[in-house]
Amino acid sequence: MTILRVGIVGLNIGRSHIVEGYAPHPGFEVHTVCDLDEARLEAVAGEFGVPERTRSFEAMLADERLDIIDICTPPSIHRRQVEAALASGKHVVCEKPLTGSLADVDAIMAAERSAAGVLMPIFQYRNGDGIGKAKRIIEAGIAGKPYVGSVETFWKRTPDYYSVAWRGKWATELGGVLVTHALHLHDMLMYLMGPVAKVFGRVATRVNDIEVEDCASASLLMESGALATLSCTLGSQEEISRMRLHFENVTFESSHAPYAPGNDPWKILAASDAVQARIDEVIGDWQPVGPRFTSQMARFHDHLTGKGPLPVSSLDARRALELVTAIYQSSDTGAQVDLPIGADSPKYADWRARTR
Repeated sequence: MTILRVGIVGLNIGRSHIVEGYAPHPGFEVHTVCDLDEARLEAVAGEFGVPERTRSFEAMLADERLDIIDICTPPSIHRRQVEAALASGKHVVCEKPLTGSLADVDAIMAAERSAAGVLMPIFQYRNGDGIGKAKRIIEAGIAGKPYVGSVETFWKRTPDYYSVAWRGKWATELGGVLVTHALHLHDMLMYLMGPVAKVFGRVATRVNDIEVEDCASASLLMESGALATLSCTLGSQEEISRMRLHFENVTFESSHAPYAPGNDPWKILAASDAVQARIDEVIGDWQPVGPRFTSQMARFHDHLTGKGPLPVSSLDARRALELVTAIYQSSDTGAQVDLPIGADSPKYADWRARTR
């Protein structure tokens, strides 16, 4: 098996990448870890027996032994680090949000086109047995016409969460619940129900004393003609992630696990015995898959070794951030926003810019 050497910068969520993604896979070797927090750097390196540790991102870029750089740093520096890692000739993994504006996403995509390496943004919630079966049923044509979807991201974040200096600020976190939390489930909606055509949204800051939003809602018209609603808060007393999608022949409801909604159990409700028979035929040979980072990293290894498609692309990240941009723009203007969003939008260069 081809062994790919990985360097990880940012060891908060980066540690989860090791635990769930790299450590279980024989095709990865975590060779270098990088963090400005010396205690965390030493602790993670020691825990996983990582041979190299550094506080210098530039040293990782220059290390020809590394095949992949995995970026798990605060969002405001993602674009600079992704572009530098691509320019160094390495493959790149980047945590969400990929960056902080559609202009930045388009610049990254331009850099990617001339790079030797492959960029994979993180959307780990696409993985798991529940969402995998739903995707297979939809792609087989069994579900039929999409009707309506509802997506709920009901999580809780207290002032302790925002004691980390970069969180809760427009300059460094780039956004609130839409960018850092609900982005996962909103990507799942588009993964299963297709692209968005029109958006009306509202955002508010009601839970914590922070700059960015911690509550939001939106009404969507999908390109298919289906309708969808989104609601999210960081003030829920019970944390759940829930998606319910109604198609002509099948209703799907996700697991309610807040941080693993792609996992079973999912409700898959057929309109008739005949539809159920078709579902049984299509997923009867289903083989369990790993959740979250486990599957995403495994599929990335497959792609890099010529065995499968790229599991998440920069275009996927752009679609998710385009939805964020549209909700912010609609909330600012009080008007519906049509997608796609191009350079003529007042939010294209920076969704933090006020438009009224």
